[in-house]
Amino acid sequence: MTHALALLTYTSLFPSVRQPRHGIFIEQRLRHLRAEHEVDCRVVAPVPWFPLTGERFGLYGVYASVPATEERDGVPVWHPRYAVVPKLSWHVSPWLMYRATRGLVARLARERRIDVIDAHFFYPDGVAALMIGRELGIPVSITARGSDISLMPDFPLPRRWILWAAAHADAVITVAAALRDRLVSLGVDETRIRVLRNGVDLARFCPVPADAVRQRYGIEGRLLLSVGNLIELKGHHLVIEALCELPDTSLIIIGEGPERAALERLAQRLGVAERVRFAGLVPQIELRDYYSAADILVLASSREGWANVLLESMACGTPVLATRVWGTPEVVAAPAAGRLIDERSASAITAGVRALLAEPPARAATRAYAEGFSWTATSNGQYELFSALAARSPRP
Repeated sequence: MTHALALLTYTSLFPSVRQPRHGIFIEQRLRHLRAEHEVDCRVVAPVPWFPLTGERFGLYGVYASVPATEERDGVPVWHPRYAVVPKLSWHVSPWLMYRATRGLVARLARERRIDVIDAHFFYPDGVAALMIGRELGIPVSITARGSDISLMPDFPLPRRWILWAAAHADAVITVAAALRDRLVSLGVDETRIRVLRNGVDLARFCPVPADAVRQRYGIEGRLLLSVGNLIELKGHHLVIEALCELPDTSLIIIGEGPERAALERLAQRLGVAERVRFAGLVPQIELRDYYSAADILVLASSREGWANVLLESMACGTPVLATRVWGTPEVVAAPAAGRLIDERSASAITAGVRALLAEPPARAATRAYAEGFSWTATSNGQYELFSALAARSPRP
């Protein structure tokens, strides 16, 4: 190919000015691909339609305030609206997303060549992207990222859509071997699947002097960190419960979500509220500081495709304690990284924290382990795959 690879990223999991951390892992993968290779990128990031903005409408009010178009890091992003009926439309959401976005993608293809559609999240995004790609004659790659494969195939109709997309996509990517194995167990040909794991930005996430950070934020004693959306599957409530048996330890929870009030009430009821701090959403530069100040990052998730927070913490020299779910054992695969727990419970977290505090890895060793997960290999793998798709596909 003599021209820059023309890529259209298609996903509802992409940040916006109103949701700067929503799907940030996809933006990070795209950013590193652009840094490593000559790629012309555009993004179509569908957003659920809602008629009114305002905090009283919760997440749907936020969706309504997302701009129709914006530019992020020099990449143009479109946010077309698609119809969503809570608890009902997910059965037909691929078709609704396809109908709402096909015209936009067709127009973008007429205005400037699209070599490959790079879709993320199999259901509904990947299915909708494949419908559009087949209609326009553009190769489609679909990346599986987590619950789209670990959870959605448990439901009959999404499973049929997912298997159709996996059989007809020009390329299938998973971010963890565990997700590849799940697709294979569903009947997908293993030779069609390529594992390209997420990486970590080693320049952005690096150790900083912990004492200065602790003084700035008023942190004393042992510190646990729990990072992620405030929803049940992230397990923040279990880390709060574990504090009852860790009397000299405090906890900072970073993230926002619908469970915040319930988590605050839980901390009050258990008598540990004075040792629990809710930091809300923080910029990545501050997230680096919190990682560096903590003794352990705890991730008590029930599901994770590939948890970026684990690598971010390790890159800052802080070991992790995590539940043994899906792709997490592929991330925490050596003593320098931290420990895994087999049971998702407060008692298992307590025991794991005590064991890790008793024999912590050297922070330099934890950082060195994280350095094995740079983005370079993933970026090279993407470029090789997308270039091959573009080269063998005739232009429509």
